[in-house]
Amino acid sequence: MADGGRVKHDSSSSSPGPRRIRTQQSPGSKARYSVNAPGHCFRRVTLTKPTFCHHCSDFIWGIVGFVCEVCNFMSHEKCLKHVRTVCSCMAPTQVRVPVAHCFGPAGQKKRFCCVCRKHLEGSSALRCEVCELHVHSDCGPFSVSDCRVCHQDGGQDIDMYQHHWREGNMSSGARCEVCRRTCSSSDTLAGMRCEWCGVTAHASCYIIIPPECGMGRLRNMILHPSCVRICSRNFSKMHCYRISENSQHSEMDNLDGVDTQSPVTSKETQSTGSPETGKQTLKVFDGDDAAKRNQFRLVSIPRIIKNEEVVEASLRAFYIPDEPQDYELQSYSQQGLFTDDIINRNGTPDNKPIFKDTVSDSWLLRSKPREVEVVKIYLGSLKVGVTSVTAGKSNTVESIIKEVLSQIGKQNENPADFNLVEVFMSSKQVQRQVLGGQEILLDKLQEIRKTSLRQMNQTRFYIEESRNRVAQVNLLLGGFPTQLDREEYTHLLSEHLAVKSHLVTITHVYSGQGAVVLQISCFSEAERIYMLAKDTSISGKQLYSLVIPEIMQSKLAKGSCPLLVFVNPKSGGLKGREILYSFRKLLNPHQVFELTSGGPLPGLHTFRDVPHFRILVCGGDGTVGWVLGVLESIRHKITCREPAISIIPMGTGNDLARVLRWGPGYSGEDPYNILLSVDEAEEVQMDRWTILLDAQEMTEDGEVNGFLEPPKIVHMNNYFGLGIDAELSLDFHHAREEDPDKFNSRFHNKGVYVKVGLQKLSHTRNLHKDISLQVDRQDLELPSIEGLIFLNIPSWGSGADLWGSDSDSRFERPRIDDGMLEVVGVTGVVHMGQVQSGLRSGIRLAQGSYIRISVNKPIPVQVDGEPWIQSPGQIIISAAGPTVCMLRKSKTKQKKQSGSLKEGRSDSSAPSDGGQ
Repeated sequence: MADGGRVKHDSSSSSPGPRRIRTQQSPGSKARYSVNAPGHCFRRVTLTKPTFCHHCSDFIWGIVGFVCEVCNFMSHEKCLKHVRTVCSCMAPTQVRVPVAHCFGPAGQKKRFCCVCRKHLEGSSALRCEVCELHVHSDCGPFSVSDCRVCHQDGGQDIDMYQHHWREGNMSSGARCEVCRRTCSSSDTLAGMRCEWCGVTAHASCYIIIPPECGMGRLRNMILHPSCVRICSRNFSKMHCYRISENSQHSEMDNLDGVDTQSPVTSKETQSTGSPETGKQTLKVFDGDDAAKRNQFRLVSIPRIIKNEEVVEASLRAFYIPDEPQDYELQSYSQQGLFTDDIINRNGTPDNKPIFKDTVSDSWLLRSKPREVEVVKIYLGSLKVGVTSVTAGKSNTVESIIKEVLSQIGKQNENPADFNLVEVFMSSKQVQRQVLGGQEILLDKLQEIRKTSLRQMNQTRFYIEESRNRVAQVNLLLGGFPTQLDREEYTHLLSEHLAVKSHLVTITHVYSGQGAVVLQISCFSEAERIYMLAKDTSISGKQLYSLVIPEIMQSKLAKGSCPLLVFVNPKSGGLKGREILYSFRKLLNPHQVFELTSGGPLPGLHTFRDVPHFRILVCGGDGTVGWVLGVLESIRHKITCREPAISIIPMGTGNDLARVLRWGPGYSGEDPYNILLSVDEAEEVQMDRWTILLDAQEMTEDGEVNGFLEPPKIVHMNNYFGLGIDAELSLDFHHAREEDPDKFNSRFHNKGVYVKVGLQKLSHTRNLHKDISLQVDRQDLELPSIEGLIFLNIPSWGSGADLWGSDSDSRFERPRIDDGMLEVVGVTGVVHMGQVQSGLRSGIRLAQGSYIRISVNKPIPVQVDGEPWIQSPGQIIISAAGPTVCMLRKSKTKQKKQSGSLKEGRSDSSAPSDGGQ
């Protein structure tokens, strides 16, 4: 590219158009312009490849464009005067409430970095697990803590939630809410979207949209952040949202000054200069901390250049929007720092062009000492107001507080009742420090700048009322032995975790799951227990600990029915993790629970006081049964006794999901459309069954001779099989245990089923001779069969209709809520294959509500796909109490939406097709 000129932001300019400022130039400098582009520093470039405008998203025809030297914002010349997008260096000024991000590895979709605006390539990209922030790993330290506010922290109280805007990375076809024109682009970072309600708009249009957010089409199923409270002072957002730490990317270790020897370098300055190119490359550190950690930025400059322009280039490399006159570069060596800067060594007082050929290649960017400084003071973390004060060498924090109170009309208030709080808004963690009353604020500013100029750019000062915050942290600890009482769990906590009884109270005991909930009134004690529990085992079982939010029932909107989401990330290969990420973005992350972290109990406990809620289970039929089982065991402890359950099928068979119309398996449908389908689904009742397996030792003549093992009780939702059906499931189960990594797709899993089935073709079994059957206390004579199956739903073996659709006067038409099981036999593997192909149905034997089976020899059995070898004895199947409430997808096809209404989730959007 060839350079022609530079356009720089000038807030005092009265004309929005570019105006030339004529100055004497060095060979390395460019002509300067000023436009109304916040924080940008534009220069004119010659385009050598197809380029798109970041303002209007249109192709830039011709060979001339304007690019920001800080954030790479590209623009037509005609669009310069209309640009309203803030430069990355100004991002800290746009933060309303500082909230840290939860970084994880990026997905597979094409995305653009929100800092440097370039395309994300390779494995070094990161994304926030809660919002749509995507960055390169080396851009991460320059992003700020502007994630979504998903809860009230401690005593905070937010009256109105505003739109949370994020630029770019939108779905194709998204339309502007204001002008109705397309505002998305797959070629560049363009357009704005609210991450709560999903409304989309152009960067020049969104500023006229009313600030209050109504949460969009999904408002009734979103857990509103004003209803959630959590004291998170000592816990990271990863802990608060229960995001598994093993999903973190190794590149995250480079964020926010973590010790590393890997330099942070600028992507556009990787080449080392040579005399032929007339360029040289400098290593620049932004403070003592970066120098100690060897974290630098490479700055490429011409060999003939003004000293001020070298400083300006260094400031741009660190995304610092200040004027270069206030900074200097100091030579740096591993032995120490030198006070002589570039101007003293190589320059002249009037900053005439110089030729630097002998300077060091490592430099420290320093702020020049200042006698006074104007400091912005924010009026409380949750207030928009801001005021400015002048800090000098004699101004203490106490005098600053008095001056601020005088400016805001509270001069009669006692300054001792207020604190000045330093807040460092790094992308990964928000750090707060209360300043002492006698500290000199100017010295504090100089100390921060000496440590890191980047840190200073991301630091704010708030004036807040000083009040004693009452700590109330709720932790759920699990992995204890089951079926103990409160005193026994208290003893275990005291023995293994040394809990302090005057600070810790057991509020809930879930003995069936071996879990307790603790309410802790001290932050440091809560943090100690949380970390210690993760390293503690009892009876060979690892404990787990989770931070549990509090849902304030009184603040739930009338008619709201929040959705509790359970995701099994091990189901569906990599799709489980992607659907988990999508639901955390679409909903409140406090209502999305990963089943590998404590199972369904943490979510059900969190929602225990919510009067009406629904459940969405993302996993296979086994996962659904797991959730139903835990729900049944603690039903008496939750307010909503019958939450309706919907399914995203991510298993192999997914028979229950097929019956309820959720499909044979998840294949990448739009998660937003899935949520709309859940909202519109109809409630149906489904029977559940209890199976009592009473294994007894049999003599040779068939007489019972005592108990072989304790009775076992399991619950059934779909079907129960004995014989060849269970034998195939058992062989598949063994194959999966030997090499679980291979079983990550439905296609492969079904292939293994076919393989094990073919291996059983030559085997003969006489199941009818090994068991006897009673249905509703009537003996039933069995024909010659190899498998016996009891059906609760009209789908078996990945969608096969085993009962058949033919009418039969002997039997009633099966339903999932008729209180009866269908008893079907199969003659062998060939018969099962014919049923799977739709050529035959099974042998109808009976219908009934009470089943008794006598087993004379060990036999394979399976319940909802979970197989084992059952010892001889009695098996009794009976109804498991009341029916459960399930959600069946509506048959009505919704009108398909376009663009932003489909993805945007704005209030005016119409229903979609539900992902069909």
